[in-house]
Amino acid sequence: MELFVIAEFSPAQTTGLTIGAAVVAVIVTGLISWLFQRRKKSDYVRELESMKNQAKAEAGKIVAQAQADAKSEFIKHREVFDTETKGARQELKAEEKRIAKREDLIDQKLDTLNAKERTLEAAQKGIIEKEHALAAKDKQLNDVIARQKSQLLKVASLSMEEARAMLMQQVERDMEKETAELIAARLDQAKETAEAQSREIIVTAIQRYASEHTCESTVSTVDIPSDDMKGRVIGREGRNIRAFEKATGVDVIVDDTPGVVVVSAFDPVRRETARRSLEKLIQDGRIHPTRIEEVVAATEKEVAKQIMEKGKQATVDSNIRGLHNKLVELLGRLQFRTSYGQNVLQHSMEVAYLSQVIADELGLNGLIARRAGLLHDIGKAVDHEVEGGHPAIGADLCKRYGEKPEIVEAVGGHHGDGEVRSIYTPIITAADAISASRPGARRETLERYVQRLQKLEEIASDFEGVKQAYAIQAGREVRVIVDAENVDDKVSAKIARDIARRVEDEMEYPGEVRVTVVREVRCVEYAR
Repeated sequence: MELFVIAEFSPAQTTGLTIGAAVVAVIVTGLISWLFQRRKKSDYVRELESMKNQAKAEAGKIVAQAQADAKSEFIKHREVFDTETKGARQELKAEEKRIAKREDLIDQKLDTLNAKERTLEAAQKGIIEKEHALAAKDKQLNDVIARQKSQLLKVASLSMEEARAMLMQQVERDMEKETAELIAARLDQAKETAEAQSREIIVTAIQRYASEHTCESTVSTVDIPSDDMKGRVIGREGRNIRAFEKATGVDVIVDDTPGVVVVSAFDPVRRETARRSLEKLIQDGRIHPTRIEEVVAATEKEVAKQIMEKGKQATVDSNIRGLHNKLVELLGRLQFRTSYGQNVLQHSMEVAYLSQVIADELGLNGLIARRAGLLHDIGKAVDHEVEGGHPAIGADLCKRYGEKPEIVEAVGGHHGDGEVRSIYTPIITAADAISASRPGARRETLERYVQRLQKLEEIASDFEGVKQAYAIQAGREVRVIVDAENVDDKVSAKIARDIARRVEDEMEYPGEVRVTVVREVRCVEYAR
């Protein structure tokens, strides 16, 4: 239900209301304007805030972009800087190397200069010495000229024959020196092309020297009672002799020599086994391949047993204890080895005894010397199986089976091979020479031995300029002392060659003879 109130106002009231309404309208309009202005201001502030924030965001982006660009530019500049720095460093290193190399060259040049200075000083000293020597020679020549003048004065009273003889002596003395110089020059020239000739000479020497020794060391003979037995030894189509050679490892030579079959082998034990086996087969009379194998096997055991017994007996006789069984066996094998007719085991026992005597006289350990002397030729027991000389083989065996270093060195060096580091080595060398070269040791009588020594001394003393000559080392070497004033070095070499040639042409001897020419000048002064 709606109610409407209708009021009626008077003109004064209406005017007042109109004015009031106008005032109210003005107030409302002002209020609305103020509110509008305030709202507009607020919007403007918000717009300014938004613009400010947007500006800040854009400024941040600009700063970030600037920072990124700056960082990228910094990295680029840094890389350029590093590249330039690296190049500069490399150049500095190269320059340092060049400087170091230049310093080394300077040091080398300084060393060279120092060496040249020393050489110059030495040359100056040499020049001074040569000047003194020339002065001495000048004085000597003056003396010679004076003597020649005096001799010429004597020549005036000589006959033609006497003058000719004197002239020939002078020419011979002058030509001897020139001949020695010519020989030395020819020898130096011949060394370049002497290989073929040296081989021929060595082969000839081996043939001349080793025939008797080789025959003695490699061949045994077995007597055959009849030619029928010789045929049985050969067998049908040679099957028995082939079986025998296969079982023993030797060569059996059956020729036209009556009553003899020859057994040949470098191994002395194998040769002895074959000889005994063949003698047993001949005595038994049953000779066929099966019987041959049985007899050879039995003989091998017998010989092996005898080898051990001989080795043990040698150690007992030499009073040597603690030897390895293998060394004892090898000593026993030396019983079947000979050297120039001398039994090697007996020779080893002699060397052991002599070595102990020498060591005791010198105040050394006689037990070590005796042990080294007994083992010094142990390498000969297997030198047909192992390459090398018997001293090196023996030293290797002794080292392998636990012998002391002194003994190993003495065994390996008793023939003068290598540097002498032990006092026992020359003792063994001396004892070996005494045993091997004493009269009768190698089928040489005392009279022949003495004659050989005298002949050596006579041949050496027969040369002009020789003052004294001595045969030493049981005739293995002749020591010749020459006059140092009348014989120089080149003439000494010629004398040595001439003596060696005469010994080869005029004498017979085992092995080789060493000719040593000694030219010595002694100057003695006394300080008081």
